Amino acid sequence: MMKIRKDDEVQVIAGNDRGKRGRVLKVLPREQRVIVEGVNVRVMNLRRTQNNPEGGRVEREMPIHVSNVLLWSDKAGRGVRVRLVEDNGKKVRVGVPCGTRFD
Repeated sequence: MMKIRKDDEVQVIAGNDRGKRGRVLKVLPREQRVIVEGVNVRVMNLRRTQNNPEGGRVEREMPIHVSNVLLWSDKAGRGVRVRLVEDNGKKVRVGVPCGTRFD
């Protein structure tokens, strides 16, 4: 089970985009990867089609491994690790150093 979900705000802790913050656009649980807005942007070449006769180049966010991101906590002012705590029979994500509840 992944502790990062769609629309979470995360901070990148490794790689070329280290220190950047962004919103999670998509979660790929089988590959254990996430796509973060504005992070790991690559240029894709589009081929010519009837719908797009000119082709062209498009910048797209590519997936990064979930271990390279931390959930952003406003209370701590940085990315934090998360643990699961059971609350009334429901699992809730809680920031380890600050105690912020994310659900």
